[in-house]
Amino acid sequence: MSAFEFYLASVCGGILSCGLTHAGLTPFDLVKCNMQANPSTYKSISCGFGKLCDKHGVGALFRGWLPTLLGYSAQGAFKFGFYEFFKIFYADILGQKHAQKHKTIIYLAGSASAEFIADIALCPFEAVKLRVQTHPDVTIGFLEAFADIWANQGHNGFYKGLLPLWGRQIPYTMVKFACFEKTVESIYKYIVPIPREKCSKAMQLGVSFAAGYVAGVSCAVVSHPADNLVSILNTSSGLCVLDAIKKIGVVGLFTRGLPLRILMVGTLTGAQWGIYDAFKVYVK
Repeated sequence: MSAFEFYLASVCGGILSCGLTHAGLTPFDLVKCNMQANPSTYKSISCGFGKLCDKHGVGALFRGWLPTLLGYSAQGAFKFGFYEFFKIFYADILGQKHAQKHKTIIYLAGSASAEFIADIALCPFEAVKLRVQTHPDVTIGFLEAFADIWANQGHNGFYKGLLPLWGRQIPYTMVKFACFEKTVESIYKYIVPIPREKCSKAMQLGVSFAAGYVAGVSCAVVSHPADNLVSILNTSSGLCVLDAIKKIGVVGLFTRGLPLRILMVGTLTGAQWGIYDAFKVYVK
């Protein structure tokens, strides 16, 4: 496989793994965002699902699926494509001897650099998604939400959540990639009795999903405060980061919607790594 084919496979794998998984979990994300934005109405996970279904029907649970699919497909392309690029780039800077010794640093630096770029692509879609999911009018769609943000806030409305998004996604992705890589290494070292290259493809994909789930739970906890800020800033006009923190409170910042996010992100990350590795195995 040439370098171009390798990066193309990484980009396509990222699109599939991030776009499809995030879109598939739209109902969980919808409940989580409403719990964060309207805690007095949506007091728990079961209450959130119940109220949304009672008021708007089961079909309404997929509100926001289109900006979710588009945004996270773009993010996945940049995240996985640039992660593979930066891993090689930073390893070349350190040299083979030091790169082998400091793998974790390369994982952390590569994932942080890739996510910094990926979030610039994601941010406008995230703003539209949150507007669709928390707007009182449940019939509002992608184009209406886009026009609403543009009319009321201009182009700044699409990027006002970028700093909190970086605050959520960069630590999330650093933990996601570094924890995944180290967990995979540990599984093959201590649990699976045969070398990785001798394992069946099914076993390799199973290891990827298990390691991805462990990484997902870890990064959900690390990035949750910033996730709350992103939701509040994109659903409340005129608030800055400090205003949002005062509104939710320090305890709420760390705990509101956390159990659902752990369930969602653990499953999401496990599925992402499974899909990503499956695609790369398929195209080899």
